[in-house]
Amino acid sequence: MSTLQISDLHVSVETEQGTKQILKGVDLTINEGEIHAIMGPNGSGKSTLAYTIAGHPKYTVDSGAITLDGVDVLAMTVDERARAGLFLAMQYPVEIPGVTVQNFLRTAKTAIDGEAPALRPWLKEIRTSMDALRMDKAFADRNVNEGFSGGEKKRHEILQLELLKPKFAVLDETDSGLDVDALKVVSEGVNRAKANTGLGLLLITHYTRILRYITPDFVHVFVDGKVAEEGGRELADRLEDEGYDRYLSAGVEIGATSDSGVA
Repeated sequence: MSTLQISDLHVSVETEQGTKQILKGVDLTINEGEIHAIMGPNGSGKSTLAYTIAGHPKYTVDSGAITLDGVDVLAMTVDERARAGLFLAMQYPVEIPGVTVQNFLRTAKTAIDGEAPALRPWLKEIRTSMDALRMDKAFADRNVNEGFSGGEKKRHEILQLELLKPKFAVLDETDSGLDVDALKVVSEGVNRAKANTGLGLLLITHYTRILRYITPDFVHVFVDGKVAEEGGRELADRLEDEGYDRYLSAGVEIGATSDSGVA
């Protein structure tokens, strides 16, 4: 069983006001096939964790470790992390002018697998996934995310997830900007990818609405760069009713408990 482990992770970023520490000792273990939801108020460090796992150069790891099946992720380049089985669905997917979706996907698949997929079955797989995500086939010949709506960009992220078949996927606020119909389609795509590959998911969100369609095994509340509390699906339901005020007013030094075996 594959495991992505984050141990006592401290991360900082350079700002106009100087160095700012964002993550202040994060411990999290995600096993293959598990769905972990991270919730928390703005500025709590959720996206910083996502981009640190992916290897964004903006973020500096001051101490701690991230390992994938015991191998040091922090020693890997961004492309090495992707080939090792890590995937990030970005909150704000970028446009890539001059590169079509079809070419982008095949190039990515070739880089990850070490060989180009056979063209005919590969095109069939793309069409099948696009149909399931209710994407017009014309998108395959358009430039990556260029002129896409917010919902179309998020569907394209999940298309990549389905086709590239990572071991672990970090979904950074994939639900943001989606209407109800698009949210259902995207959630179905995530569930389908998990069912087909058994991947582990780290799902970052502010709200519980996506958790109506993607059921988490574990929920972690982030406040001020730390995990303030951990639990199951019922914790997300409580957050829906109560919000984050009790964490913010009491500070993060509360007794965090875990049902997931997280250190």
